[in-house]
Amino acid sequence: MTDLDSEELPERDDATADIFGGTPAPAPPVQEEGAAYQVLARKYRPRTFEDLIGQEAMVRTLTNAFASGRIAHAFMLTGVRGVGKTTTARLLARALNYESAAVHQPSVELAHEGIHCAAIIEGRHMDVLELDAASRTKVDEMRELLDGVRYAPTEARYKVYVIDEVHMLSTAAFNALLKTLEEPPPHAKFIFATTEIRKVPVTILSRCQRFDLRRVEPPVLAAHLEKIAGLENALVEPEGLNLIARAAEGSVRDALSLLDQAIVQVDRGQVVKAATVQGMLGLADRGQTIGLFEQVMAGKPAEALNAFRALYSLGADPAVVMLDLLDHAHAASVSRTLGPDALALPKDQASRLAAVGAEASAGTLARVWQMLLKAYEETRRAPDPSAAVEMALIRLCYAADLPGPEEALKRLQSGDMASAPAAPPSAPSGGGGSSRAGLALAPQPAYSPPMASPNLRPAAEEVAQAALQSFGDVLALIESKRDVTLKLDVERYIRPIELKPGQFKFALAADAPANLPQRLSGRLKEWTGRPWMMNLEATGGDETTYEKDKREAAAARAQIEIDPFVLAVKAAFPGAEVLEVRAVAAPITAPEAAPPVEDDDED
Repeated sequence: MTDLDSEELPERDDATADIFGGTPAPAPPVQEEGAAYQVLARKYRPRTFEDLIGQEAMVRTLTNAFASGRIAHAFMLTGVRGVGKTTTARLLARALNYESAAVHQPSVELAHEGIHCAAIIEGRHMDVLELDAASRTKVDEMRELLDGVRYAPTEARYKVYVIDEVHMLSTAAFNALLKTLEEPPPHAKFIFATTEIRKVPVTILSRCQRFDLRRVEPPVLAAHLEKIAGLENALVEPEGLNLIARAAEGSVRDALSLLDQAIVQVDRGQVVKAATVQGMLGLADRGQTIGLFEQVMAGKPAEALNAFRALYSLGADPAVVMLDLLDHAHAASVSRTLGPDALALPKDQASRLAAVGAEASAGTLARVWQMLLKAYEETRRAPDPSAAVEMALIRLCYAADLPGPEEALKRLQSGDMASAPAAPPSAPSGGGGSSRAGLALAPQPAYSPPMASPNLRPAAEEVAQAALQSFGDVLALIESKRDVTLKLDVERYIRPIELKPGQFKFALAADAPANLPQRLSGRLKEWTGRPWMMNLEATGGDETTYEKDKREAAAARAQIEIDPFVLAVKAAFPGAEVLEVRAVAAPITAPEAAPPVEDDDED
């Protein structure tokens, strides 16, 4: 017996053909080693205009233009990132050069691949040049590019120039492009894409057919994500898809990238739950953030802080929590106006926000919205975002139920708060600064703050002709001549002592300009036609005009500060202070008409 005879050989090799004509069993599919994974954003990039989601208006316009033969020579595509600007530009390049055995004209029907489609998609077609303006900003590079425009296309119908991020071009490069856009050859087409349409010169925009690609709405985007998840055999909860759609902010590319990331959060075959997506995005449960919003609107700072800290411990991003509160404030305002059915939320969440909107006034919701906007910016800039959110929550709880300025003023003047105890200057413990207790104030009449009466000065025309009799006449003359610098120096530094025709005695305040007497003397001589002698004293003199005005303003402010009505307003709004006192002009009333004079003539 040989060694071969001792070995146990299989009776039959399954990989060989059967002698009776059978075929070998198919081997299981084996993934190629080293094959690069293609992300969903590239794998499911639209290949036809029908695949574009959320851009029905643009597709309809292009379809009608191609059907009627009214095709522009330049297109400007604008929109936020990820809405399909570059994809639309490539589809336009394919449509312009579409040619098949049956179609020999531009067409937007790209379901069947044409002669040039594969080369255009792969970026290797000689007549379709796709460029990035960020790397070709100089005018010399633009001129070099445009030198080939005058030559006819090699293979296709049109020579198409696709320039992405066109706003990155320099001013000189735009000027070089302008002449070609104004008189383009019939065989050249330009397609521009940009996210910063305001940076593109209007001279370029006026020569292009502009399309504003809109953000994709969350419901449409969620349906698109559900379709792609099904094609990828991935199981994702509908609420998780809704979270991804909202986080993408209308960008299809961002949504697909987030879906790609969510699918790998679990093992193959398992369901990606909404809680998993929340943890991945750093989001908080919407029901919990609605509860936080309810506690803020009820003025409960302790409960609100505990609720936020619970969300933060679960991994919620502080800035995202502030965004959720902004959404809730908007939803409460909308539900107050249009009803809960106008909210694109589950029924229980919509009813809770509608209840908040029904209880709060429109002015309160508007103030909460403004405060949340400011708090969101503070959270993004703060070194400790969680601390910024907690401070914002305390501020919101304190001010959520305070009456508005107009409402508080009306209640103070009408005496509605007279029976309630006065509110203390500081917030009550545990009450969140609620002002429902009211104020112990008696009704006050409308108040007109007393102000110092202005100096009566003669008219400018009369001062220039008559002799100057007082220091006020000098100031009036300088003001009539509009010498602002001299007027400011005279009011601030001159302490008048005595004024006679042709002679002015005064003292100077500290830090006065050394040439002020000479300037004043020369100007008075020029304006009055007679020489003026300046007698400068070392000390004495009245207070300067600046010091007098400051003293009178301080006296008027002190009188206003102790007024009962002002004290009542400051008690109603703790921390309020008088910033400025202004004189309000009395209303001008028409003089009463004189009674008619009866005619004494007798017939």
